[in-house]
Amino acid sequence: MNPSVAIQSWCFRHFKPLPDFLSKLKECGVEATELCGVHVDFSEPDCFRESIEHIASANVRIVCIGVQYLTGEKEKDRPGFEFCRMAGVGNMSISFGPEAFPAGLKHISELAEEYDLLLGIHNHGGRDWLGNRQMLKHVLDRCSPRIGLHLDTAWALDSGEDPCQLIEEFAGRLSGVHVKDFVFDRSGKPQDVVIGEGNLDLPRMMNLLRTSGFTGPLVIEYEADVENPVPALRRCVQKLRALL
Repeated sequence: MNPSVAIQSWCFRHFKPLPDFLSKLKECGVEATELCGVHVDFSEPDCFRESIEHIASANVRIVCIGVQYLTGEKEKDRPGFEFCRMAGVGNMSISFGPEAFPAGLKHISELAEEYDLLLGIHNHGGRDWLGNRQMLKHVLDRCSPRIGLHLDTAWALDSGEDPCQLIEEFAGRLSGVHVKDFVFDRSGKPQDVVIGEGNLDLPRMMNLLRTSGFTGPLVIEYEADVENPVPALRRCVQKLRALL
């Protein structure tokens, strides 16, 4: 297993200018990111070249973009795919509404083929229609191999799913992983914690990824401490790298 360790740029949403974000990312000891819409507007192609060059000049790699909420209408969705082509990115985490299934998903698959991209559905918790195992299986059984699962481990926990079981079940369709951990209060409300310090069995997860031959991006996500996320993210990076 030789995956890229990256951090989701959403963790740095308090630092919106690209130079500030890139500086904070590097303070965490990481030079790779899954880039989200906070730091690049994927609907505005005129800004793509400047943003890509700025990120490249900082020696930061974009391993994925997302989460991209797609409509299933090709021309509305196309700009994000164009960004990936220009940036040399081969992976996109996605979501879409139930109204885009199945016809819109066919159009999304065609865009993935046209742009030679792997797309991964982001399971966004128990209140999301794509948050549970049964619906993920139903959708993935009916779409192109270009579309798989970009597993979010914490939101799987929120859905009452075991992220390790999801890795086992969807090993052949796993395009990426958001490595994220939650604890829950008495009402069931989730709270972000450093990975491996909550309900995520991090050693078991990493062993399963290793034995399954996973090579996609490992994207750390920690949404707490919005104004000062670096200390917790450094600990996340250390914990993850210790198991690689």
